Amino acid sequence: MVDRVWQALLQISFLDVLDIIIVYYVIYRLLLLIRDTRAVQLIKGLVVLLTATLLSGRLRLWTLNWLLNRTIAAGFIAVPIVFWPELRRALEQLGRTSFFGQKITLLQEDDWEQPILDLVASASILSKNKIGALIVIERETGLNEYVETGTQMDALVSKELLTNIFIPNTPLHDGAVIIRNGRILAAGCYLPLSSNPAIARELGTRHRAAIGVTEETDATAIVVSEETGVISIAVGGEIMRHFDTQSLQEKLEELLLLAKAPSFWNWRGQKDG
Repeated sequence: MVDRVWQALLQISFLDVLDIIIVYYVIYRLLLLIRDTRAVQLIKGLVVLLTATLLSGRLRLWTLNWLLNRTIAAGFIAVPIVFWPELRRALEQLGRTSFFGQKITLLQEDDWEQPILDLVASASILSKNKIGALIVIERETGLNEYVETGTQMDALVSKELLTNIFIPNTPLHDGAVIIRNGRILAAGCYLPLSSNPAIARELGTRHRAAIGVTEETDATAIVVSEETGVISIAVGGEIMRHFDTQSLQEKLEELLLLAKAPSFWNWRGQKDG
């Protein structure tokens, strides 16, 4: 028995090992991608359905087995439709992947220095006055489909302009500001709301919109809570809260100045919430 096992191991080539590693890696990343999403529950349902089909065949429950087989056949058409949000997110993530992990920046460091200071100053003013705000900063994935839903501006980022946009009862306060390369593209923009059930109940529409747009793109979103004045940052479908002036500046510098494209070896599916 031992000799047979040893002979089988000797017949395994380097390509066989490489093949197994690649398959394991892809499956692992797919599991990370669907973790904490509705896809997990759907997969559990499919496992139950397949198990019931096998058991009905073993027990010769032919009518039930026939119905289950037809259900599985229909499922091959339904699954891509049901899993479309996850498939889209996976393809977008793969499209942003760099196989060499080279450094990328949206602007030169000096060009982002003043916009970041203005973003931080404006967020601080809005936070102190408990004025709700949602600011989305475009990175690699274009946000034109959301820009078109708002009022186009094409103005330089400044703390005065950002603060005035979100003053209550002004025409553009209810919506998101979208920034590209240090310029305000549009204000009053509508964003997709996240449907992630794990989001805390105390987070309102602005926070759900921030999470939603970062689930579908690689943008960075800054949120100021109207109720509490808490400053939050959403990125990759996750939200981080309770930033002060210093920590907000440091985080924005990390995301906008030192951002590196994900390499092939550290690519991972972003989880929701």
